[in-house]
Amino acid sequence: MSFRVFLASLFVSKLADQILLFLVPLVVFQATQSVAWSGLAFAVEALPRFLSFPVCGALCDRRSPLKLLQWSQLLRAAVCVAGVLGNEWAGGVGWLVALSAVCGVLTTQGMMAREVLLPQIAAQGEAVRFDRVLALSQAADQTGFVLGPLLAAALLELWPWQGVVGAAAALFLLADATTVWWRRIAHLRLRDPEAGGGPLLRPIVVAFAHVWRLPGLKRLVLLAAGVNLIIGVTLASSAALVTGFYQRSTGDYAVLQTMGAIATIVILLTIARFAFAQRTLGVVSYTLIFLGGVLTGLGVHPAVYALGFLLVIGFDKMFNVYIRSRRQKIIPPADYGKTTGVIVMLNNLTQPLAGVLVGAFASGGETGALILVLSLAMGVLGLLAARSA
Repeated sequence: MSFRVFLASLFVSKLADQILLFLVPLVVFQATQSVAWSGLAFAVEALPRFLSFPVCGALCDRRSPLKLLQWSQLLRAAVCVAGVLGNEWAGGVGWLVALSAVCGVLTTQGMMAREVLLPQIAAQGEAVRFDRVLALSQAADQTGFVLGPLLAAALLELWPWQGVVGAAAALFLLADATTVWWRRIAHLRLRDPEAGGGPLLRPIVVAFAHVWRLPGLKRLVLLAAGVNLIIGVTLASSAALVTGFYQRSTGDYAVLQTMGAIATIVILLTIARFAFAQRTLGVVSYTLIFLGGVLTGLGVHPAVYALGFLLVIGFDKMFNVYIRSRRQKIIPPADYGKTTGVIVMLNNLTQPLAGVLVGAFASGGETGALILVLSLAMGVLGLLAARSA
């Protein structure tokens, strides 16, 4: 019972986070009718989220992860309210972009805190096996990922974006209330954080040293950078392309995102059901994401774009399985958390970079050409990584 309540808090928090992620590029494009501004808004929203991973991971070693989780949820609700009030006072969609950027950092903190809590829940809770805990938590996360865009699109039909942000604030509060409920009914003895001696940057320096020196890690970072280049340009431009270039509705855009999440779940279940060699997972996922990038860049038909979008979004999770399983065999267990935080940041820096490139160089029909160029860059990074293997 208690673990289901924990999963419910994760689901509600993810639902609210996905609402904000859905809103920013769409609302900015609707307000400006500019693919460039939509791409820049995505970069401003995403960059703080990724840059904060190393610091958030280090904080989880020094502070109670449960308290960090609760504060992240409460502060996200407060930031949503402050952003809406700021918009009422001064106007402009910049308030939406700013509040989403701040909430992104707090989301990273909450995600890292849950990662620290999950092994303790597995060791003492109802769901004894750690792999079962991971599978169930990922299912709750993906369900929120699927339903968030649908809920946001439905609410946008009824309310302006300010009202939808208010609904996200209410969901963050509900997530925190559910977390409090879980803590009261779960008979768990949570491990005290380690003594926080020394400067906060010390574990981050150790993590960067591992990335540079441990055999194979730089190659994995290079591969992930290539994949996230295409993920970033897809996320930064999809709202503008679907609702602008292809003249589809907001509802169609939400359905496409939902189909992407469903494709992800199907692919993950297939990986869980059948045994695949790690190399096979890496080669297949990287190749199909590259193909998806090419299809989204061609711009010949909405159905072709949709197929490319599903390949990019769906096989991203297969690639994540490959990357995680490989780096687990390389990183020393004692340094796994701090090193993973740094690697996640490095892996994802190309996502906001792609948003900046969309903002700087994409305009109307030029977006497809930019996607094709970035797909070529991904292919080059893949070849470089293969040669270094």
